[in-house]
Amino acid sequence: MEEPKWLEGLLRSNYFNICPRHCEAPRNECNMFCLSCQNAAFCIYCRTSLHIDHPVLQIRRSSYHNVVRVSEIEKVLDIRGVQNYVINSARVLFLNERPLPKNSSHGTTSSTAKTISYFCETCSRTLIDPVRFCSLGCKAEGIRKNKEEEEERLRKERQQETHKGTHPPTHTSNSRRRKGTPHRAPFAS
Repeated sequence: MEEPKWLEGLLRSNYFNICPRHCEAPRNECNMFCLSCQNAAFCIYCRTSLHIDHPVLQIRRSSYHNVVRVSEIEKVLDIRGVQNYVINSARVLFLNERPLPKNSSHGTTSSTAKTISYFCETCSRTLIDPVRFCSLGCKAEGIRKNKEEEEERLRKERQQETHKGTHPPTHTSNSRRRKGTPHRAPFAS
């Protein structure tokens, strides 16, 4: 997945603060993000005045964490491999990694529960489905890490290729080499 330019802004923005332009208006929390402008979060009044024809995502809250509806984000971003949840009959996914519960100990299994567990590749949170990441932020971090590892591997391969012809050939422990092909004695009949 090639990371879009706006993804970092979406993940780092602060949502659900009071809009400084519309302090006196009702429903003035900043819960929208413009994919064109890629600036900070804004409220519904800013959308109607500043972002009317722009692609916008609405951020929602679930258990004090920011989520976005799958139906909105899948139009603009590849979300394969990210855990989906159903909250208030809508499929959503979390924007960022959530803190692990204090008593969580992934890797230990109960003797009574014989369930298969799946874990986020970035933060090790337990997942419900066989996916790789618990949130968009974890997927972005995992892809960045994989890209860096791939670049490092390619750099080492290129370095080995350039040094390949510069070293003299090393001989095996048997330094005497045969001359020509060995000939066998003919079979006796």
